[in-house]
Amino acid sequence: MPELPEVQTTVDGLKRVLPYLFIKDVWTDLNTKDKRQSSSVKNPKYFEIFKTEVRGKRIFNVTRRGKNILIEIEGGKIILIHMKMTGHLLFGTYIKQELKVESGKSKVEIKEVWLPAPTEKNKALSDPFNRFIHFVFILKDPKEIGAKAIKHLAFSDMRKFGKITLIDKNELEKTIHLMHLGPEPLDSSFTKQKMMTQLLKKENGKIKQVLMDQSVISGIGNIYSDEMLWLAGIHPEEKVKHIPLPKFFLLYDALKEVLSKGIDFGGDSMSDYRNIDGKPGKFQHHHNAYRKTGKQCGKPGCTGVILRKQVGGRSAHYCSVHQKLINT
Repeated sequence: MPELPEVQTTVDGLKRVLPYLFIKDVWTDLNTKDKRQSSSVKNPKYFEIFKTEVRGKRIFNVTRRGKNILIEIEGGKIILIHMKMTGHLLFGTYIKQELKVESGKSKVEIKEVWLPAPTEKNKALSDPFNRFIHFVFILKDPKEIGAKAIKHLAFSDMRKFGKITLIDKNELEKTIHLMHLGPEPLDSSFTKQKMMTQLLKKENGKIKQVLMDQSVISGIGNIYSDEMLWLAGIHPEEKVKHIPLPKFFLLYDALKEVLSKGIDFGGDSMSDYRNIDGKPGKFQHHHNAYRKTGKQCGKPGCTGVILRKQVGGRSAHYCSVHQKLINT
């Protein structure tokens, strides 16, 4: 799942290209009658409402809250996008095509698909990880004329878990989508004391799980929790209440360093993630713990190897030597 650095990389990219474009239309092939999707574009009735609300509206700004992308449009509305497990946004020029698909019992259905236009600028959009297009914003650039004025923001999501919905700007922090989120770890207001206060709310929890709890600190997931715990020398199963003060300070510095480094390298593309240009990030080339099972620990002077175990249903990667469990 894209974490804070991947979402921030996406937001930074969108801030370059989206402001002042108009939403000409929207398209999706996500259709479900699941009542739990009543406020999602996956619901056909809601999609019609969504389409009516956003068509013809100018885009003002793009920001982030936790792992959510927030696109501000005219009329005091925010388009909220959560990329979930395998989603990512792509900006470029696409062409809609109709394909004949066999659907069983010799039936043939016509299916609409979006493919990147065959231009050099669009080349990276043809990456195999970018082919699962299930939602498209058709955009118009008022500074251009003719075909050049039309751009597309496409949502590729292999597993179709992503969320796209519309909320009122004035109700932003009160919505069910955001109201549960903890503080932003890269904000200047997120001090050492603030981090300790938040983590100690779950003092009996294992630190790996608590770091990933979005109600405690927003934006941290599996990859970056492994990396910051490795850097701070804390075992992923250590209970929060057993972490000594000096280790808390090391964790604070490690948290800031690892998340900032993730952004600097354009996110992590060990799996599906791609930036808005369709290109992978590079943080996966700088892992110290995540998916390094059996490798020699890279910490200077450390003789340990990287181990893997399940912690709360998620894989945790850690060093056998410098990340010792203090209290068993």
